[in-house]
Amino acid sequence: MIDTAIARGTYVDPTTGRVTVEELATDWLAFQAAVLKPSTVHGLNSAWRVHVAPAWGHVRIDEILHGHVRAWITELAAATGPSTVIRAHGVLAGILDVAVRDRRLADNPARGIRLPRKTPARRPYLADEQVELLAGHARHPALVYTLAYTGLRWGEAIALRVRDVDRHRRRLHVQENAVTVNGRIHVGSPKTHRTRSVAYPSFLVSQIDAVVVGKLPDMLLFGTGREYLPRPSSQAGWFASAVRHAQTEDPAFPRVTPHDLRHTAAALAIRAGANVKAVQRMLGHASAVMTLDTYAHLFEDDLDTIAHAMNHAHAESTRSTP
Repeated sequence: MIDTAIARGTYVDPTTGRVTVEELATDWLAFQAAVLKPSTVHGLNSAWRVHVAPAWGHVRIDEILHGHVRAWITELAAATGPSTVIRAHGVLAGILDVAVRDRRLADNPARGIRLPRKTPARRPYLADEQVELLAGHARHPALVYTLAYTGLRWGEAIALRVRDVDRHRRRLHVQENAVTVNGRIHVGSPKTHRTRSVAYPSFLVSQIDAVVVGKLPDMLLFGTGREYLPRPSSQAGWFASAVRHAQTEDPAFPRVTPHDLRHTAAALAIRAGANVKAVQRMLGHASAVMTLDTYAHLFEDDLDTIAHAMNHAHAESTRSTP
């Protein structure tokens, strides 16, 4: 049997599986740090440290059974949310995937396990007049307008430099993303590693022009121009303060975060008639499928349009029939 396995290229030397999960995790985490963005790596390191290492770090990989992992997932799901379970499982499964590729294991005992599903959070969308109200109370109104009408991520917006603004064509060239991880700002490429250009509406011209004044091309567009704007505190920051003032004037004003303005931009664009591909390009999604998965419910009116068009076509057809 061993000779057959060797001939088929499926032989696994039992001695190579006598390593612990922690011994393999060091190299696996180091590789993730080399190829992934700091914010993603931070989440993986946290999942390893808090959930995976205590349960599996000391365990030899050749002693892990599918049932053991399933029991761990069940216990974890009872104590934490789906996102945490999915991430922790992904770390363990990823480490064991490497063990399979290195012929330390014949198969991965962490694969084939049903994981809890994440329940999509209800997203608040602001109307145009609500964006106006919020910006009116904000310390950085131009940034609020930009987030709400271009769909940029917070990190993309604060990383914009004056040279990234094409004031003639009303375009913002998204070249970088500034993300805060453990209190430090890491600057890299946009989330999908692709640069893009986003149009901004003409009513924003005066706002953009105002923040450009007095700045050199290499300076940051928002803030002083020399330092990245920190993400405002969710409780005591300038953005939360603007939301509270808006809620005082409008009781129906929802509680929103800077990231919710990205969702607002998508909703406003769809309401204005933008198609899926246009919204995808604006938001910088990797695919139109991702855009539809996130905002399919906002395109529901298209069903009525299709039904109306089909009804009209049928009426025309029957009317022309002798």
